[in-house]
Amino acid sequence: MTVTHHTLVWGHHRMELGQCTRIMGILNITPDSFSDGGKFFALDAALARAEQMAADGADILDIGGESTRPFSESVSADEETRRVVPVISYLAKKIPIPISIDTNKALVARRAVAAGASIINDVSALRFDNEMAAVAAENDVLLVLMHMKGTPADMQVAPVYDDLMGEVKNFLRQAVVRAEAAGVSRKKIIIDPGIGFGKTVDHNLALIHRLNELHDLDLPLLLGSSRKAFIRKILGEARQAQFPPDHPVVEIGTQATIAAGILSGAHIVRVHDVASTVATVRIVDAIRNAF
Repeated sequence: MTVTHHTLVWGHHRMELGQCTRIMGILNITPDSFSDGGKFFALDAALARAEQMAADGADILDIGGESTRPFSESVSADEETRRVVPVISYLAKKIPIPISIDTNKALVARRAVAAGASIINDVSALRFDNEMAAVAAENDVLLVLMHMKGTPADMQVAPVYDDLMGEVKNFLRQAVVRAEAAGVSRKKIIIDPGIGFGKTVDHNLALIHRLNELHDLDLPLLLGSSRKAFIRKILGEARQAQFPPDHPVVEIGTQATIAAGILSGAHIVRVHDVASTVATVRIVDAIRNAF
């Protein structure tokens, strides 16, 4: 039940990690995201959702304009910008918590940062756009680097690992080296094992169970398990049913993964349901910190 402690300082933000688990609320401004595609595609709906998550207790808002669900296809940088920048521009003036842009395109990241985002969440860990690290370095923002095997279009086609934790750790280590070589300060890097991105059910379970092995990299850990397919598969098999991602039972399963992840050393959890997660985090943090 040990967790490492880190202090993130960037722009006018400061965030202590370790004693309290931080919550990153997800806002998908897309018509096709696996969990809530289309629900917040309209500007008014997106803004209302973001303000509600902030009011519910989110520490960070993560805004994305392109789905990275399995077998998804990319959209243009201009279309992605059209979806996210108006929302970021409004929220940056409205709410005090930091805003993250979930993108793997440097042009979108640059436009989002100019609009008020101060974190870049790159699911490709700099592999899809070699200008991304420069955008992060030039703007002195936080950078999230995530492990993914392959691309969203092919990552779930029979993923295989000889050494799951070793390969994930080495991938992330190399991504950090690339980021630092481009001028990104190590003190502004967060790593994410990429639950559901090129992993089987067993891979995802093992990653959560063994998350603390990534502490060797001495970096903050972000866990994004919310409503993922492995949760739905486990619950569906138990009940001989198929549950949609936003089903209440799936949310209960999500909270179980969050609790396990915190006890395994997660510093930040990325979720759809902020209010439920606030309750989980408070109880699990209290248990973890008890002595």
